[in-house]
Amino acid sequence: MRRSNLHIHPAVAADAQALSGAPDAERLIGLGFRHWVAGYKSGDIDRWEEAWRLYSHALGPNAARTAVSELSAWVRAVSAAARREITVSATDCAAFCRDECLAVSMIAACQHNTCPAMRACAFALIESSLIDEVVHHAETFALTMRGLDQVLPPGLIVNAAAYASQAHVSARQ
Repeated sequence: MRRSNLHIHPAVAADAQALSGAPDAERLIGLGFRHWVAGYKSGDIDRWEEAWRLYSHALGPNAARTAVSELSAWVRAVSAAARREITVSATDCAAFCRDECLAVSMIAACQHNTCPAMRACAFALIESSLIDEVVHHAETFALTMRGLDQVLPPGLIVNAAAYASQAHVSARQ
């Protein structure tokens, strides 16, 4: 596990997408990503247990077991492939940060079969052209969530190029 590529920070309003009123699928996928990345970063199993409780409450324990397993594989692939720090908001933050938005967008793009957008989100998230493993696990997780009636709206698919350029501007400041 490469913890050096994971970072937790409070969301910045300009980069954040509010969670209040977010559909269940968006909350599950975005918060699941947040908690799982935070667990890798801190080594604290409590973060993974938070994800488990969220999924188990929303989906039931049997469905949650499958979904969390696929979530774990996807986040593990992201952390292994990332050439920069993956950033998530603090657990209690009421908005998604840049990387969380890209992660949600990647799953939305998978669920709506928009491969170019999904691959662009993967590249913007990990800043590496070695996205095949990340894409594979994102597709598997997206399919699992679709099978559990947790489908993201296509409006959550972001312009990954704009997000990628934001990262480069932030890095220079």
